[in-house]
Amino acid sequence: MPLLLPQELARHVTDLTPEFFRERGVRAIVLDVDNTLTTHGNPVPAAGVREWVAKMRSEGFLLTILSNNCRARVKPFAEELGLGFISMACKPLTFGLSRACRRYGLSPGEVCLIGDQIFTDIIGGNVKGVQTVLVEPYEPERKWSFRLRRRLERPLIRLCRKKKGESA
Repeated sequence: MPLLLPQELARHVTDLTPEFFRERGVRAIVLDVDNTLTTHGNPVPAAGVREWVAKMRSEGFLLTILSNNCRARVKPFAEELGLGFISMACKPLTFGLSRACRRYGLSPGEVCLIGDQIFTDIIGGNVKGVQTVLVEPYEPERKWSFRLRRRLERPLIRLCRKKKGESA
């Protein structure tokens, strides 16, 4: 899979089923926070996320949060969901993902990273060799740097959809 393209696309994490992960041999799910599990900066998980996390855990999947945010942002959010976390991950660098794989004693192929940004989540996951899923952000960010990245992501998402046979 090319470095800039996710292996899969989904609208939200809540659209992904246990069967989706089992078919791919996934045992651990690594989750971004902002615009993946909630809106940017929101301390409360988006609708359905708590239930989704509970279902995945009851189905035997290991879950953790991996975020570029600081501990003060990530810790209360992770605690709200009863999940472990790694903050200040510096994605797309892979040491945060390496730490997550070591935490569970799994090979990268048994891990799936779910995030909303190609230039952090997807590149980092692809470099590490974990499976990657790009989700749509819950809302557009206001900062110019995010807006620029979203604009650069659009043709890559169209290409990914085309390769998957979806309508762009």
